Amino acid sequence: MKIIVDNKACAGHARCNEVAPGLYELDDNGYISTAGFDVEVGQQALARRGARACPERVIHVVDDSETPPGNGPNKGQEH
Repeated sequence: MKIIVDNKACAGHARCNEVAPGLYELDDNGYISTAGFDVEVGQQALARRGARACPERVIHVVDDSETPPGNGPNKGQEH
């Protein structure tokens, strides 16, 4: 499982960090400090809860069998 974060859309609510501080670290300004990471075995449920806590929905959970947002076969093509 992977976590993908749209940092530009983060509004700094820090709810992800409140739910899972060990996974969703914040920068000095209170915004999520990573663009994404691999989730360790045993941390999947916590990672999902942190993602669901985000009111802006900028945290995306990608299961190993899924294609990450923006990396599909039509990447770079407008619709």
